[in-house]
Amino acid sequence: MARIILFNKPYGVLSQFTSEDGHPGLKEFIPLARVYAAGRLDADSEGLLILTDDGRLQHRLTDPRHKLAKTYWVQVEGEPDEAALESLRRGLDLGDFVTRPARAKRIEEPAGLWPRNPPVRFRKSVPTSWIELTIAEGKNRQVRRMTAKVGFPTLRLIRARIGDYALDGLAPGEWREVGAAAAAKAAKGWA
Repeated sequence: MARIILFNKPYGVLSQFTSEDGHPGLKEFIPLARVYAAGRLDADSEGLLILTDDGRLQHRLTDPRHKLAKTYWVQVEGEPDEAALESLRRGLDLGDFVTRPARAKRIEEPAGLWPRNPPVRFRKSVPTSWIELTIAEGKNRQVRRMTAKVGFPTLRLIRARIGDYALDGLAPGEWREVGAAAAAKAAKGWA
């Protein structure tokens, strides 16, 4: 039976077990052997990271051909209008690739959101707002590049959901193992 671990990766933590360049790795938080991250989040991104001991499941979770939806809460500089959101929805030419269409909408700051350490720099003259962005791919720094392309740079990036799995109350640095029934469903693939 595949093991599936859901982890709320804090800001500044690497998506690997070893520490590097002053950034802690996953071993500082997850005392388990033989589980590996299915995908990654940059050190300056936060939120849901899935770990598993099943190589096939790890591949299925990360392979863009499976189009597994990943939902992000994105704090951006400025207040995106409908035209900017529509550009995200259509897909964007980022130079080295064209993104697939995304789901994008303005949201209020997510309820129960934890403070980031260090906090996002506050500026009186520049408002910030939140977008919920769902993509079915995950190229390097893609969300940040997408919001910058439409004129609203990312200040804070939190992955809230991957497929059927969500943060659901996990505080930064906390993890939980998914039950056997959910792990069996994931191992067979999502419908």
